[in-house]
Amino acid sequence: MQSSDQSGVREREGRFVARVHHMRTLGGALSALLVAAVLAGNDAPAWTWALWAFNGFAWPLLARWLTHRAHEPKLAAQRHLVIDSAAAGAWIALMQFNLVPSAVLLVMATMDKIAVGGWRFVARTTPALLVACVLVSAALGFPVGLESSMTGILATLPFLIVYPLVLATITYELGRHVSAKNRQLRRLNRIDALTGLRNRRGWNEALAAELARHARTRRPAVLMLVDVDNLKEVNDNHGHIAGDEVLRNVARVLEICARDIDTPARYGGDEFGVLLAETGLQGALRVAERVRTTFLAERPEEAVLQNCTLSIGLAEVDLAVVTADEWLQRADGAMYRAKAAGRNRVESDMTLACQRPR
Repeated sequence: MQSSDQSGVREREGRFVARVHHMRTLGGALSALLVAAVLAGNDAPAWTWALWAFNGFAWPLLARWLTHRAHEPKLAAQRHLVIDSAAAGAWIALMQFNLVPSAVLLVMATMDKIAVGGWRFVARTTPALLVACVLVSAALGFPVGLESSMTGILATLPFLIVYPLVLATITYELGRHVSAKNRQLRRLNRIDALTGLRNRRGWNEALAAELARHARTRRPAVLMLVDVDNLKEVNDNHGHIAGDEVLRNVARVLEICARDIDTPARYGGDEFGVLLAETGLQGALRVAERVRTTFLAERPEEAVLQNCTLSIGLAEVDLAVVTADEWLQRADGAMYRAKAAGRNRVESDMTLACQRPR
């Protein structure tokens, strides 16, 4: 289990590192365009262009290589994002605070930090941006040239258009992935891990829905409760692995005998249930008998040795049933009558069924 958890963490960190790399590569290329337009207008020296080439095109590859070599890739990726913020501050100073390109670079550098870790992460990276900006500007003598040329403004357009669209697309895909995971978790919360059938929670939801449908349409439905006789003896004499195999066998039998519109479930412990939709009591009796005999034919050897059988109780919904609990109590009573009558048999809630309103 621990190895599986670690593998999941590494997979998530790998996806995070890949997203950061893709955005850094795109952002580096687009920011290089707007920075180049300003540097060219300011007649920047050759060393500035060397830094420009490194930061725009070599740094994304170096950051990726360093991240993959790090013991904790996610932390390394976050540290490199701090360096990205410092680089943005340095370029704002090198552009002499040219208004439009500097504002665009500042906003985009903040936007990707918000996408990664929210405003708290922005608070962690902003000091690096401010310090780098002040230090570089001080080293250059605090030059300021706020006026933006048309070339500089046009050079910001690819950054303004492409980067937000790509970031929004990534955010959307992440949202879809999270939604899919949440749906999967909700489904797993309603599935019994041992048998693959619905668990008690999932089945109770199905019962409530079927009861509401009956109140609207008066269409028939029958509740079947199944108890595995002598399962304790299987566990005691052959081990819980053998007992689990018996439970899985019961689940397979229920799935074989049920239709697509029926809902089999593991109700709890050694009890199972099947919600038989669009079925009256006579049809449910035939299904229950098929379940009982199919299990006898297919049960494991350990179940045969311990005389492991099924006791089944049936209850048809009617106007006297107001809640799912009342429906369950009727089926449960029928099931215990089957056990009291010698087990390995089917009983129905005939008395109350005969008294239902007509």
